[in-house]
Amino acid sequence: MSEELGEREKEVLRAVVQEYITTGGPVGSQQLTRRAEFDVSSATLRNVLADLEELGFLEKPHTSAGRVPTDRGYRFFVDTMVRLKDPAPKDRELIHAGLVYESNVEDILGEASRILHSLTRHASVVLTPRPEATVFHRIEFVRLRENRVLAVLVGHNGQVQNKVITVEFPFTSDELLKASNYLSELLREVPLEEARERIRQEMDQEQALYNALTAKALKLGAAATDLQTPESERVLIEGTGSFLEQPEFADVERMRSLFRKLDEKHKLLQLLDRVQRAREMQIFIGAESEFSAAGELTVIASPYGSREQVLGSVGVIGPTRMNYQRVIPLVNFTAQVLSRVLEQG
Repeated sequence: MSEELGEREKEVLRAVVQEYITTGGPVGSQQLTRRAEFDVSSATLRNVLADLEELGFLEKPHTSAGRVPTDRGYRFFVDTMVRLKDPAPKDRELIHAGLVYESNVEDILGEASRILHSLTRHASVVLTPRPEATVFHRIEFVRLRENRVLAVLVGHNGQVQNKVITVEFPFTSDELLKASNYLSELLREVPLEEARERIRQEMDQEQALYNALTAKALKLGAAATDLQTPESERVLIEGTGSFLEQPEFADVERMRSLFRKLDEKHKLLQLLDRVQRAREMQIFIGAESEFSAAGELTVIASPYGSREQVLGSVGVIGPTRMNYQRVIPLVNFTAQVLSRVLEQG
């Protein structure tokens, strides 16, 4: 694509994108002549703008003589013109201070989302780990009223899954403790998606090998590891009200369309899953994704996890008219710090 543009066209495109990101209004030739890098006439700049429009990098809104970047223009700008630097020291300090290890992974992920929203002023989004992919660490049983038990599964990275089980056989508190110890040893370091198979294999062994307590423990374990969390609950969104601050979403119908899109969490989940599978930062501009096709949206997300396993992804959703040079490093740095914190657990 870069071969299509000469140096002057590239400089004009850069200037238009930067002006539009700053002002939110269409950019005309007279506006560009006030920039120090251009020492040519307004007529020359008008010709370059027309060429960029013909090539699909700019478009002209119906109500204005100025031009705004297209998805293609933003893509060219992000891929070839943005010079990325580490976040500012105060931003790095804020991220480090906010993301500290806690026993509850959900709290850490929620804090990562809040920090990103605070720093970027865009909606932040987190894809939480699949429960089934969590590496088992230990299980605890808490006796509830009547024949119910609360199973608390703790993953190796601190992720906690709670499930209430209805038990069809009598049990004592001492039996629950012994069942917890037995299952914690049996399933140690096993992904939850394999834990039920491990339990089934144990159940299929010659029954005479097991006493009544072991049989109870295996039944409790089978019920506890049968996790069926709705996929939509894995997507956490923070700060959607930030769209109200953007002039391009001032139109009521456009805002309604946007919020309907944000409610379609399964599409956002599919997008963030692509980031997780790619194992590197992804930037989806405008119609490059089904999720953002209905609005002027960009999704920037980066995976987080350990060296051995990607657990999820974290990022922001904002207008295509966003400060990419600032937002991209903030998303990337947050994912890196989040990964280190989770590895410490």
